[in-house]
Amino acid sequence: MLTAADVYPPFGLRVVAGPLELRGLTDELLLELCAVAEAGIHDPDEMPFHVPWSTAPAGQLSRNTAAYHWGKRATFSPDDFCLDLAVLLDGRVIGAQGVAARDFPVTRTGETGSWLGREHQGRGLGTAVRRAFCELLFDHLGFEEITSAAFLDNPASLAVSRKVGYRPTAVTRRRREGELALNQGLVLTPETFVRGEVPVEVTGAGAVRSFFGLAPA
Repeated sequence: MLTAADVYPPFGLRVVAGPLELRGLTDELLLELCAVAEAGIHDPDEMPFHVPWSTAPAGQLSRNTAAYHWGKRATFSPDDFCLDLAVLLDGRVIGAQGVAARDFPVTRTGETGSWLGREHQGRGLGTAVRRAFCELLFDHLGFEEITSAAFLDNPASLAVSRKVGYRPTAVTRRRREGELALNQGLVLTPETFVRGEVPVEVTGAGAVRSFFGLAPA
């Protein structure tokens, strides 16, 4: 009998790094993620995202979050995909970590993005999650380069990227909530990647590699 992971291999992906886990974003985990988003991601006076999705009214934020992830599943292809994983701490969902890529079988690059619930920030968890995720991408899923970006007024995100080994690239001028904001580009390669000390265990990566259109590792 077919399982959900047979139809959509990211559901079977699991990355374990000590008390932290990254898992394929099933509907069960997605509901938990929606609750984390509703509880708050950032100070109301701040906006770390280019698209201000986190400011939707209560209830609507959950619907928007679920619809976004359902849509990315439905349109997933090797040439245009978002791989989004739930972040769990001691078995409890605390946020999400993902990567978006285009023409991946050729480019072997993608842009990472993440968020944690506000109560879980400032404890080093973001750095640990990013390190585990980048190890997954480089060592198991065929990535040769990883990019990211953060607004210059988001020092916490920039600090995480710096600790993981991302190097700054260009600063671009972006419109954010109707105003100018400066966005710092970042790039990470296997040579600059600063790995964590906690061993990372990965299961389910082979099926996801094939889903990306790559040969087995």
